[in-house]
Amino acid sequence: MIQVQLVDNQDNPIGVMEKLLAHEKGELHRALSVIILNSKKELLLQRRALGKYHSPGLWTNTCCSHPYPEEDALEAAKRRLQEEMGMSADLKFLFKFLYKCDFDNGLIEHELDHVFIGTTDETPHLNTDEAMAFSWVSIEELETNMKKKPNDYTFWFKLIIQEYRNKLKAYF
Repeated sequence: MIQVQLVDNQDNPIGVMEKLLAHEKGELHRALSVIILNSKKELLLQRRALGKYHSPGLWTNTCCSHPYPEEDALEAAKRRLQEEMGMSADLKFLFKFLYKCDFDNGLIEHELDHVFIGTTDETPHLNTDEAMAFSWVSIEELETNMKKKPNDYTFWFKLIIQEYRNKLKAYF
């Protein structure tokens, strides 16, 4: 049973809960998002596996997950990058943000998301339980595609690109 770190609005730990239960109850918990760029300044996107319990088949950032209880978010980001995409990179913390999203299946994503960025030219080796495809895209191409087909992308990834673009601009 995978557990997540429950937090308050200031990111202070307040307990742990089973991951699915946290999403059923809409409890605020810590999450992480990793953005990988290559030497051409292209973003590495993953298309979520169809077996995911929310947002299946949608395009999103390179990897996204939750730290285990007592696990540092940076260490969790490195671990999940390896587990989901079969790759590693030096990661740098960029920012964190809080969001809440209700899904059609009754689950609620209420997360304080820690966003990390890194650079590598490695080829991903997908864990097909997590991701069904990957794509390298320029930020301009991504923004154009998000405007044309917003429903093809995860809620949190659209927030990162649309609301926090200024925090990313130094990397493109």
